[in-house]
Amino acid sequence: MNRIYLFCILLLATIVGCAAPQHRADKKNKVLVLTGGHGFNAAKFFKMFSDNPEITFTADKQIKAAEGYDRPDLYSFDVVVLYDAPTNITEIEKKRFLKLFDKGIGVVVLHHAYLAYPLWSEFGRIAGGRYIYWNEEVTNGVTESTYKSKVPIPVTVVTKHPVTAGMKDFVLTNELYLNMNMAGNSKPLLKSGDEWLAWYRTEKNSRIVGTILGHDCYDDPNFRQFVAQSIRWAAKR
Repeated sequence: MNRIYLFCILLLATIVGCAAPQHRADKKNKVLVLTGGHGFNAAKFFKMFSDNPEITFTADKQIKAAEGYDRPDLYSFDVVVLYDAPTNITEIEKKRFLKLFDKGIGVVVLHHAYLAYPLWSEFGRIAGGRYIYWNEEVTNGVTESTYKSKVPIPVTVVTKHPVTAGMKDFVLTNELYLNMNMAGNSKPLLKSGDEWLAWYRTEKNSRIVGTILGHDCYDDPNFRQFVAQSIRWAAKR
């Protein structure tokens, strides 16, 4: 009788142990999408997220500056996607932003979010780079960034990584940022020639993906795949 009882206990433990990871894998990633400070086609942009079966998302348009970090539910999300470009952020909001990385919450930085907080260098370090456009930034050999609108960009996948899994080289018509001030703490994912288009890094307990792509290319299947897989990786799935 004791052997049968022990066998049943071990069998139950095995079943529970196998079931738990599956339950975790089936759970949708909870995503906060922050916008504000820059114009974009909202309907097409948010459709990219609503079409993603792996996530549920909350959209927060920041009006004042960085009040998205004041949300009481900020740390309940798996990933925060930045598609905002505010110039100001309070000291309290800075602390709440930095706490994301203690909590292990992933961050995905898209396109014009690299214009955010030009006078807060810590944001640029964490995001992996900055688009330089304020006079106060042009110091100590740092030069101004530029851009080209609606140009065909030959995109090369340069790193095998979960973010680029299944992706092949492609051409994307997009706004191209040039002469980005890179922080030197990231690894490239996508390039166009020598220009870095996307990269990844870690910050404390969090995973971060950044890209300068993302200007009205929300219907492009390659870009959609890249964003979806960036969210999945940043969520540690």
